Amino acid sequence: MHDDSDTPQRIRPVAMLLAWIWPGLGHISLGERVRGYRIMGGMLLLFFGGLLIGGVDCVDRREDTLWFLPQAACGPLAFAADFANTKILKSAPPEELLSPPEPSGSGRLLPPTVSKRRGLAHPNEFGTLFIALAGLMNVAVILDAGFRRFGPSTASTGGGR
Repeated sequence: MHDDSDTPQRIRPVAMLLAWIWPGLGHISLGERVRGYRIMGGMLLLFFGGLLIGGVDCVDRREDTLWFLPQAACGPLAFAADFANTKILKSAPPEELLSPPEPSGSGRLLPPTVSKRRGLAHPNEFGTLFIALAGLMNVAVILDAGFRRFGPSTASTGGGR
């Protein structure tokens, strides 16, 4: 087995930044095109699938801050979706806002109005989860791009000590 403990680890901050800006771009910049395109396809499918399932309201940094933290790891895509959510849903004209139904026996105070374009219930939750998972997966991809070891594999070094 090849021992890499004496070789210093080289950190690639540019590849990490590129991987955050666009999923897969960090690996493409390192010359691993196939891996980068596969990462890009999977991450974008998960991100846009979440938007299609739950709507643009799935990404909301003001109301769902804890969910937005992993979503932000998707890079500018998450911030663009949050911007669209703010401009499309949160700033809807008053005539497009509806009164929510009164829950029976809950005694909770509800906001006086909600947008009729706001995503509610399980589809919105699934979309939020999909996008958060895409962000968490991109954290692993960013770390892989930044700390990836290149060199002889363990199979080509003889396999033993």
